[in-house]
Amino acid sequence: MTKQEKSVHKKSMGRPPGIKYGGTIPARFEVQTMKALDTWAGKHDVSRSEAIRRLVELGLKAKSRGG
Repeated sequence: MTKQEKSVHKKSMGRPPGIKYGGTIPARFEVQTMKALDTWAGKHDVSRSEAIRRLVELGLKAKSRGG
């Protein structure tokens, strides 16, 4: 009998495919701002990072409407 070869699918390293972001922007916030951000994120059931992305988008849309 011949030996059977097993084909094992090896997972690739790194982040899973999905949404592609342009890059990371480190930022510092005051304690009160972080508390408000975490409160907003909790109310909308999103992570802190997603909350920052959404709030930045909202701010940019509001500015373009008013300007």
